[in-house]
Amino acid sequence: MKNKNFQIIVSSLLIAFIFSSYMSLSSFMASGENIRNNVLRLHIKANSDSDEDQSLKLKVRDEILKESPEIFSGVKNLKDAVKNCENAKKKIQKTAEKVIRENGYDYSVKTEIGRSFFPVKTYENEVTLPAGDYTALKITIGEGKGHNWWCVMFPPLCLPAAEGEKTLSDVLDENEESLVKSNPKYEFRFKIAELFEKICSKSK
Repeated sequence: MKNKNFQIIVSSLLIAFIFSSYMSLSSFMASGENIRNNVLRLHIKANSDSDEDQSLKLKVRDEILKESPEIFSGVKNLKDAVKNCENAKKKIQKTAEKVIRENGYDYSVKTEIGRSFFPVKTYENEVTLPAGDYTALKITIGEGKGHNWWCVMFPPLCLPAAEGEKTLSDVLDENEESLVKSNPKYEFRFKIAELFEKICSKSK
C-alpha cells in the first residue's frame, strides 16, 4: 500500500514538472515570437572565408552602418523600418558596390529584404536574441559562401542609438526585455527553442 502511495506521489510530481516545463517553454516561445516580430536584422554574407573577402565584408558593413542613422531616423516600429529600408535599398546596393570597387574587386552584390533563420546570438552589449526567422536586410557579396555577419538595425544595436531613437525597451515588454538580457549559457530554453525553430524553418 505504501509503495502504491509512493508511486502515486512520484507520478504526480513528474506530471506537475512536465506541465510546468511545458508552460514555461510555451511562454518562452511566445516571447521569442514577439521579439522576432519587432526587430530588423542586418545579414551580410562574404564571398568566401579568405582573409581578403572577410575584410571586404567588414568594410561593406562599416559603410552600411554609417548610413543607418539616416535610413532609420524617426522609425517607430518594424513596419516603418522595413518601409524605409525598402526605399533605401538601391542606395545601400550602390554603397556596397562602391566599397567593393574601391577595394579592387568586381564581385556582384545582391541586396534584398526578407525572412531568414538566425541561430541564438549574443551581442557585445550582452543582448541575446532567440533563434528563429527574422525580417532582415540581406547583402550577399559575390558567391556568398563566406561566414556571415549579423546585427540588429532596428532597434539600433549595431551602433549607439541617436537621441530620441527607439530602443529595445520601447519595442519589447518587460518580460521580453528580461529574456534578451538573460544569459543563454544558463537558459536551457534558448537551445530547446532553437532546435524547434530550426525544424520549423526547414519545413517551410
